[in-house]
Amino acid sequence: MFARSLRLLAFFSCTVLAAHAGNLVTLKVTPLSSVAAGSVSRSSENQSFVLAGKTLPLGRSLEGQAVPDLDPALAPLTAVEQDGAVFLLARDAAGKEILLRHVLREGWKPCAEPPEKLQPVGQPIGQSHVFFVSAPAKEGELKLWAYHTITNTWAVHGKWTSRGNIVSLARSPNGFVVTTKDGNGEPQATQVELVSAKRGLKTIDYVVIFIYLCVVAGIGLYFYLTGKKDPTNFFVAGRRIPWWAAGLSLYATGTSAISYLAIPAKSYATDWLYLSQNFITFFGTIYVGFYVVPLVRRLNLISVYEYLEMRFHPTVRMMASLICIVQHLAGRMSVVLLLPALALSAVTGVGVTTSVLVMGIITTIYTVLGGMKAVIWTDVLQVFVMVGGALFAITWMVHGAGGFGEVVRIALADHKTHLFDWSFDLTLPSIWVSVMILVVGTLTWPQDQVMTQRVLSTKDDRAARGSLFMLTALALPGSVMFFSVGTALYAYYKVHPAELNPLLTTDQIFPQFIASDLPAGVTGLIIAGIFAASMATLSSNINSIATLVSVDFYERYAKKASAAKSVRLAEWVTVFTGIAGTGLALYLSSLDLKSIWDKFIELMALLGGGFSGIYALGMFTRRANWQGCVIGIVASIVMTILTKLFTPLHVWMYLVVSVGSCIVFGYLGSWLFPASTRSLKGLTVFDQLKTPLSIDATRRGGH
Repeated sequence: MFARSLRLLAFFSCTVLAAHAGNLVTLKVTPLSSVAAGSVSRSSENQSFVLAGKTLPLGRSLEGQAVPDLDPALAPLTAVEQDGAVFLLARDAAGKEILLRHVLREGWKPCAEPPEKLQPVGQPIGQSHVFFVSAPAKEGELKLWAYHTITNTWAVHGKWTSRGNIVSLARSPNGFVVTTKDGNGEPQATQVELVSAKRGLKTIDYVVIFIYLCVVAGIGLYFYLTGKKDPTNFFVAGRRIPWWAAGLSLYATGTSAISYLAIPAKSYATDWLYLSQNFITFFGTIYVGFYVVPLVRRLNLISVYEYLEMRFHPTVRMMASLICIVQHLAGRMSVVLLLPALALSAVTGVGVTTSVLVMGIITTIYTVLGGMKAVIWTDVLQVFVMVGGALFAITWMVHGAGGFGEVVRIALADHKTHLFDWSFDLTLPSIWVSVMILVVGTLTWPQDQVMTQRVLSTKDDRAARGSLFMLTALALPGSVMFFSVGTALYAYYKVHPAELNPLLTTDQIFPQFIASDLPAGVTGLIIAGIFAASMATLSSNINSIATLVSVDFYERYAKKASAAKSVRLAEWVTVFTGIAGTGLALYLSSLDLKSIWDKFIELMALLGGGFSGIYALGMFTRRANWQGCVIGIVASIVMTILTKLFTPLHVWMYLVVSVGSCIVFGYLGSWLFPASTRSLKGLTVFDQLKTPLSIDATRRGGH
């Protein structure tokens, strides 16, 4: 019976795989006048590269020129710069054409051999393709050959018939301008270019997405109708969330749609090196669960920034809370909405505005209706939707690549599962960089309001620890799953290189597969998974901002604060935050997102990175004071700027430098001022409370 079921499943998989939409790129052949031909190809002129101090032209003939470090037995034909490397088409002594790749520290390395003789003009297209035109066949047929720099494969992306002998070949956007002479000697120009298409969603896809959206909205409505409106209920779910649900919510919150799309793209393009950090986080989680979590929970906090007032000074609390609000509202929320919408729009035709509005409006509705309970329980559902979609995708990829054994063979042969780098090179994501990240993350764990708020929603220390261990138990296999998606994508497209869309970016490789190779219904399920990843992160940020505004500002400074007014304010802030985040995402969609986002991340890292270091100063030292914290924050900004400008350190090291300098300079700077006279009972790991403080005591900022 079991074997029969497997045969049926295999038959169904074959059937739906055969029904995919096919390649979403076509070759367009257009006759041009001589004037138009010159105008189209002019943009590619005067491009060059420098190798060993010698300047060589790109995309044009190199015949007769000497190329540095190249085997003298090889005659260079043309060179192209793509994917951070130079690709050289050359001819050996026997007349055979070969392709070589040059990167720093490696020199010239052979690539997959060209399938036939090519014209000596290359064209980089997209982020990872190099295009050539074949030498004309007897019947005048020409082919557009594409070399894929990631999978090291060749594929034909179209054929056409020339109208005479080729006299020139020039690069043009997304293709070439081919000039020939007919029998009368008249020049004839033809532009050949790739044109990308989109696959519209089917009715069943929309049904699947609609059902998912209705369910998450219904969860919010249920908790609105059955819940009580008090701060503890709205902000920390009455502190009655089961440990396993809190753990699932922690995982969903940390797995945004950016991760859902970016991690597969990373492992597809490179290997599993970035996964190494997940393997060592377990040790930090154990320490946090047994020492840091009890400290935070026994202070009965709702906002993690209350701790900074209790340990240091009200100003430190307000500054940290405000920076957190700005970071989430102006940065992460809008990007979490926009990036997956852009990726889906590029391949499915679903409009960016539509995706952003759907995710933003539905998430705002269930967050304002149900508060933290709705956020956590929708997160639980969203984990299953995300994981289910990813597992479906892996199944289809593995089958299409020839089976699990073939995927493993390809991955091992091409070193796609390389996991640990034991070198002490801090310009790479080595194991030692991961260890330093682990230390920094452990020392500053409470600084993340979004994550800590879930731990505070459990009923006791044991449940809180359980939620962290649940997160760890999910995070590692979850990361392996998403990295496996990328590796399976690599194997699939190595077997089927002609199905790649060269006009899309590498980050769009997973959406491309979803749109072009999955059957209707499954496509809707995985898009729902992408929506789920975005909405889980978005709802967490919205609720956290509402919590901070009510607790850190209204309850802290209002003369006649009340629980009812605090919840009402949080509801209005939730609505405003959802509208503002959605509106900003729509605004950013009209701008150069890549440069804006990169600049914003750099700015937030410089201005906000050091703040997390003051948690380490507070929890792990008795001597640190608020003046030292200010010194540490300023020092962290200066040191991070210097690191960025004058060192080649890997971007992960920016966090280590920022937090490390805050801790070191903050502690040393504290000795320049008198020690604090405040009681430290319950505020450091050395002076832990045995019983929780009363809620009233924490609201006063004392104990």
